[in-house]
Amino acid sequence: MNDGTKFPSMGIARVGNTFTEFDANGICSVKYGEIQGLPEPEDGVFLIVSAMVLSASNRVDLVAPATGHPEAKRNERGQIVSVPGFVK
Repeated sequence: MNDGTKFPSMGIARVGNTFTEFDANGICSVKYGEIQGLPEPEDGVFLIVSAMVLSASNRVDLVAPATGHPEAKRNERGQIVSVPGFVK
């Protein structure tokens, strides 16, 4: 986070997906499925996941880094190096 707080990785959450056939314009749709790699919810514990995992889930214990927030910090190459907090 912007205040220097770091959160160690405790695993990898992944979202399954399926794709439709491409249409005549070369466009297809994606449908997100099962999320793998998440522990069971615990009272008072939030899990930091990617925005994709967050949007594919209805769990209330998931948050994602606020990468689009104006206070997110970027390095000289424009890569995000810290965020001010999380989104739900």
